[in-house]
Amino acid sequence: MTDDALLDDRERDVLRWRCRRGLVENDLFIEQFFARHGASLTQGQAHSLAALMDLSDNDLLDLLLRRKEPTGDLASTAVVQLLELMRRPPAAASLG
Repeated sequence: MTDDALLDDRERDVLRWRCRRGLVENDLFIEQFFARHGASLTQGQAHSLAALMDLSDNDLLDLLLRRKEPTGDLASTAVVQLLELMRRPPAAASLG
């Protein structure tokens, strides 16, 4: 499989389960991310997300809230790009 190959439904479900966290704040970021990008997740993004999930809850929250930036192995372009997608606020609802 290539990094740009899409995840199938089963792979996405397993990844989503693995992303469950102890801090509700992290879960909110993650659920929002899956709602917006879950259907288009690639193998490469899944690998980056798994690397982020290896962090403690507090370290992950620091990254999501921009208190810290990734360092070491997490400072890869792929992880930084994924983190930016996770940090992005939802689009504002249109006022009609």
